[in-house]
Amino acid sequence: MLTRKQYQLLVFINKCLKDNGVPPSFDEMKAALELRSKSGVHRLITGLEERGFIRRLPHRARALEVLRLPENAPQTERPQVGRFSPRIVANNRNPLIGATADAGAEAVSLPFYGRIAAGTPIEALRDDSAHIDVPATLLRNGEHYALEVEGDSMLEAGIFDGDTVVIERCDNAENGAIVVALVDDNEVTLKRLRRKGDSIALEPANKAYETRIFGPDRVKVQGRLVGLMRQY
Repeated sequence: MLTRKQYQLLVFINKCLKDNGVPPSFDEMKAALELRSKSGVHRLITGLEERGFIRRLPHRARALEVLRLPENAPQTERPQVGRFSPRIVANNRNPLIGATADAGAEAVSLPFYGRIAAGTPIEALRDDSAHIDVPATLLRNGEHYALEVEGDSMLEAGIFDGDTVVIERCDNAENGAIVVALVDDNEVTLKRLRRKGDSIALEPANKAYETRIFGPDRVKVQGRLVGLMRQY
């Protein structure tokens, strides 16, 4: 059972992650809850973490991940389709060859196409014989596949080196979506898509990397990020 302030803070953190892709700062949390000091924010975060509602990501400032919301939280406060908010599912990532689940199953076997760069783009390593078991709740209605992330350029979006990302196959995506982008027909990368006039920007989520700008004929969207699995 959460206190009123814990509930308010959890909802506020979740909203910031949905709207901006990053958690709020301690000053923003302090102002939103009308607290007198940051120590009050620390106590609330510790309480939420101990109850399994959030997780602090190590070695990064203001890095919080919402693991779940209370059952009585309104549907409007739950993660929305269209903007990626990392939903971490523990998984051993062992390839499952040839296993396919029906529509009502708890897990679905997806093609596992190897590694995709989340730093300097690399050519995708595709193996049509490899599959991976994915929770059905991560999927939408379309066709999906999975890739292993290599690199750290999407850290601030909660995507780490070694994570497995679940991709909905598509050839177009909304502005601001995290996509699998094919550049110049020979390199593939995972980045946030921004359209700026006649140009396309592929934005990293790490200040150590620069945004790359391309003409519209140089970038092809090959899928949209819809889920993430992590091995602990």
